[in-house]
Amino acid sequence: QVQLVESGGGLVQAGGSLRLSCAASGRTFSSYAMAWIRQAPGQEREFVAAIRWRGTYYSDSVKGRFTIARDNAMDTVYLQMNSLKPEDTALYYCAAAPATTFDPNEYDYWGQGTQVTVSS
Repeated sequence: QVQLVESGGGLVQAGGSLRLSCAASGRTFSSYAMAWIRQAPGQEREFVAAIRWRGTYYSDSVKGRFTIARDNAMDTVYLQMNSLKPEDTALYYCAAAPATTFDPNEYDYWGQGTQVTVSS
């Protein structure tokens, strides 16, 4: 059974930092693109960042503030979020796809999400 389990969300003040983790199990994801995708209330899912092989990709809204990394030996993906803003508040999902894509609809596997709330 394939599972992606996120952790690390919480409540933080604007300007603060959080580190999200995603533990994958049930299959080998080393060749997959692993991504973080977020969804704020009443809004569509939004691509945040992805990593595949040595390539990393970011949305313009988080570039320079967020860093994605992965540990293939541990089947874990991380998202270091710095300089957080209230507009970063959302449910953050870990997702996997066979190829790198900025389209959330093209991700095949999803976690249950972890809530990030940034207060002003």
